[in-house]
Amino acid sequence: MTTSHFHFSTVTGIFLQDEETTDPDTFDYVSSNFGLITRPYPSDSNSDQNTSSQWERLTSYITSLNRSSAPDTQYKLLFLGRHGQGVHNVAETRYGTVLWDCRYSLLNGDSHGTWFDARLTELGISQARTAHEAWKTQIKSGIPQPQTYYVSPLLRCCETASVTFEGTGLPGTEPFKPLVKELLRETIGLHSCDARSPKSTIATSYPHYIFEEGFSEPDPLYSSELRESDSARDARFYEFLSDIFAQDGNAILSLTAHSGAIMSILNVVGHRRFTLETGGVIPVLVRGERREGRAPERVVEPWFSKPDCPVEI
Repeated sequence: MTTSHFHFSTVTGIFLQDEETTDPDTFDYVSSNFGLITRPYPSDSNSDQNTSSQWERLTSYITSLNRSSAPDTQYKLLFLGRHGQGVHNVAETRYGTVLWDCRYSLLNGDSHGTWFDARLTELGISQARTAHEAWKTQIKSGIPQPQTYYVSPLLRCCETASVTFEGTGLPGTEPFKPLVKELLRETIGLHSCDARSPKSTIATSYPHYIFEEGFSEPDPLYSSELRESDSARDARFYEFLSDIFAQDGNAILSLTAHSGAIMSILNVVGHRRFTLETGGVIPVLVRGERREGRAPERVVEPWFSKPDCPVEI
């Protein structure tokens, strides 16, 4: 049997987030057209530059890349959206990261409420509505319309995706039927906010959502004793992207996920580090090349146990 693997890379120069001069801490995806750079593309014709929007010309460019590339190479535009603020984000701010990591993240909640499989706050819902309006604005400018929607199984992402896309008029959103992917979740383990609800709970809350084949009723990945290392998370998202590139023939994809998930996706595709605020969106044009042989060995650090608290609680 022939063994092959995917090699991923970012096509830079398309979005401001690709540029080292763009500061993630001050960047606003809404006011900057999701970061789309005004520039010509090799696929442009003279008439295109006069009659087509920048987004429309980008769509034509991606189509031309896929048409002219070798059979083992494909290009996909990924719209990576982070969930809006969750109750766990508020709790971490309340206690500070040190106490959150060593104590409170291991609990299901406090006197202010629960954060098991954390839900959105009112601010988080508002941030998703901001994304909704941003999409509606860009639709008028010809933004490439997602052909496949993927969502993390954690409830804060399910709700973010729903608020963001329902009512936009985009194809596939009336009703909105994203594909729930188990591997698209946040860093796994220890933190109860990153444990997922049973499949039946998700299905009851979001009856139109589609679950990938083999999605189990109980959470098969969460551990209350160990937490996934960053390098192990990167390896998980290499597996996730390899599955997407192997199975999904569409070129425009939307993924609603988490800060750690998006960080790992950017690492895997060779994108510069770019942190997102809750509710933020980053588009990335990714080149995936299938190569013969096994994938290069990755240095994967083991999962770790909960840290000791440096202070008395």
